[in-house]
Amino acid sequence: MAFKESVYIDAPVETVFDITTDFEHAPSIMETVIRTEKLTDGPMQAGTEVKEVRNVRGREIETVLTVSEYVPHQTYSVKSDSTGMTVVYRYEFAAKEGGTTIDFTGSIQSKGLKNALIRPVFERILKKEDKDHLKKLKEYIEQKKTV
Repeated sequence: MAFKESVYIDAPVETVFDITTDFEHAPSIMETVIRTEKLTDGPMQAGTEVKEVRNVRGREIETVLTVSEYVPHQTYSVKSDSTGMTVVYRYEFAAKEGGTTIDFTGSIQSKGLKNALIRPVFERILKKEDKDHLKKLKEYIEQKKTV
């Protein structure tokens, strides 16, 4: 399963990439994210781990995200593994007409029969939680630009 989204942001690719990959901005961009904490020392790169805390139906849920791909100003991916489910969010950035286009793909893989059966429910929840995150990212960056 995969879900896709694209957005154009009126800001340079360097700015868009840097804000997108700085997890401190996540609570302003992703509705259910309460807070994040970088667990790995050093600069953002493949292998960096970030703890993300979300409010899911009134409960705080912690997830460790691992940066699995990181090419500055071009692409990055994060993945999380939890009880036999692997979620991968991949972003591709391209300079276009004075701004930036982001192409996003979210995918979920499951292990085991039980997870295969609950995966469609999990997919719907994720889509509902994160469906507007690129729109919110666009608003956040473009609003910062005018301030």
